Parts: sequence; structure tokens; C-alpha cells
Amino acid sequence: MSAREIWPGGVLLALLALAPFFASNVALNFLVSSLIVALAAQGWNLLGGYAGQLSFGHAAFFGTGAYVTAVLQLRYGVNAWVGLAAGIAFGAAMGWVIGALSFRARLRGSYFALVTLAFAEVLRILANAADWTGGAAGLLVRMAPGVGNLQFPSRGAFLWLVIACVLAVLLLTAWIARGRFGARLVAVRENEDAARALGVDVLRTKLLAIALSGGITAAAGCLYVQNFLYLDANIAYGTWISVEVLIACVLGGSGTVLGPVIGALALHGAGEAAKIAFGAVAGPLPGVDLVLFGALLILAVAFLPQGVMGGVRRLLGSLGR
Repeated sequence: MSAREIWPGGVLLALLALAPFFASNVALNFLVSSLIVALAAQGWNLLGGYAGQLSFGHAAFFGTGAYVTAVLQLRYGVNAWVGLAAGIAFGAAMGWVIGALSFRARLRGSYFALVTLAFAEVLRILANAADWTGGAAGLLVRMAPGVGNLQFPSRGAFLWLVIACVLAVLLLTAWIARGRFGARLVAVRENEDAARALGVDVLRTKLLAIALSGGITAAAGCLYVQNFLYLDANIAYGTWISVEVLIACVLGGSGTVLGPVIGALALHGAGEAAKIAFGAVAGPLPGVDLVLFGALLILAVAFLPQGVMGGVRRLLGSLGR
């Protein structure tokens, strides 16, 4: 990972930060939603892209962060910023627990992926049945505009907050990728036995990776609640977020710093374009964006196995010869 991968991300986020000066609220809502998914995808990228531990259940972390911040505000009157920090901490703790149970049992590959999916489903069922989560009716966060409540009078201010979070995680990912921890993650991804033979503490490395991944994804869940001010079990722990973060990483390029952001923006952009196009021709067609997501995943695996970032690298490499 080099500075060549950091600067494009910084420039892209700087351009997106200018959007409030000329874009409509519809466009700003699109950017906020896309970047929240990009933030969650960065969490998946750290575990799946760098450490090679594929997860089908990152909703477990997203939902935990979202519920913790919402419940703390509604039930205990905790400040929203404190709720955000607590949500991230609980997401990281959830990652550590799932990792400890899975990795100590030497689960890997598809077994680990299915276990993460199972955890997310169990949490969804529990959240749907518990009173303190609002049950099936969900939770409605009280509208109280103010910086202290993480609610802003303009959509632009919230977009800047989300951009700041994405930038912070980009820099964190870049720092990890350049350091020893990043080297250990890659070693574990490529060959766990060889990494262990070289002295890498494989279990500790994977536990740190899933805890960091859980914390980052939980931050996206916290921002989701503050943006929409509503939450239920199917949103918090639904498969939609697990699917979107996975496809965003595959499409943009897993194991790269900028790939998840590119993938999330492209995925949501294509989804919205499909809705508009089908709506104009044949009327509203619910789920057309999900069909498109599946098609994009197949195309990415078939023709861009390293994602958009890998394709760009190959193109630049061929032009430089």
C-alpha cells in the first residue's frame, strides 16, 4: 500500500465534501447512505480483504452498534456522542466474542462465514423479541436537532461527519496496511500454517482483526441510527447490510484501501439508476436493485476478480510499459 492509494481517496472525499454547496437533499441523502455502507464495507475489508476471513454476517456488528447507541439514548438518556463511542466498543467486543468462539474452534473458510451468518440471525431474532429493543415495532429516536445530539439542521453537516469518519478509517486502514500488523494479516490470509511457522500468533492476529472490523462496522450502524432516527431488528441485523458490504468490497477491490469506498458508491449509484430506469419504463419494480447487485457480483468475480482497483492497477501497468 502506498501513498498512491491514499491521495485518490482523499481527493474523492474532498470532492464529495463540496456537494452540500450545490447538490439537492436527495443527492445528499444518497451520498450519506452510500458512505455509511462504505464505512461498514471498510470494516469487512479489514477482516475479509486483509486477513482473508470471509464473513456473511457483518450485520451482527452493524446492528450491535446501532442498537447500543439507540437504547442508551432512549432508555438511559446518554449523550449521542457517548452512545457512538459505546456502540463502537460493543461492536468490537461482539467481534472479539464471535472470533474467540470461532477461531479457537479452528473454524475457517465457509465454516467461519456460516457461523457469522448464524450469529447475525440469532441476534436478529433476539432483538425482534426483546422489549428493550422495541420488539417488532422498533425504536424511534427522538428528533432533537443539535450537535450534542448528533443531529444536524442540514443534510450537509451530517454528510461532513460521515465523510470525516470514512477518512479516519481510510487512514487507519492505510496505517495498518503499511505496518507489521498489516503484514501479519496478509501472512495469515495467504497461509496460516506458514505464518504460524514464521512466528505469527495467528489466533491473536485474527482476534484483533475481527475486533477492529466489528468496531468500524458498528460505527456505521451508529451513524445509520442518527441519520434515519429509526431502527428495527430487520434493519439492524438484516442480511441486506451483510450482502452490501461484501459486494461493495468485491466490486471495488477487497484488500485495498480505497476499494470499499469505490465499490459502495458504484453499487448504490447503479442501484438508484436501475430503479429510475425501470420506474420510467415499467413502473416501480421492488427489488430490482438487488437483482442488479447479484449481476454485478457475478460480473466482478468473472471479469474483475481483484475489483475495480485491481483493474485500474492493471490498466496503469499496461500503459506504463
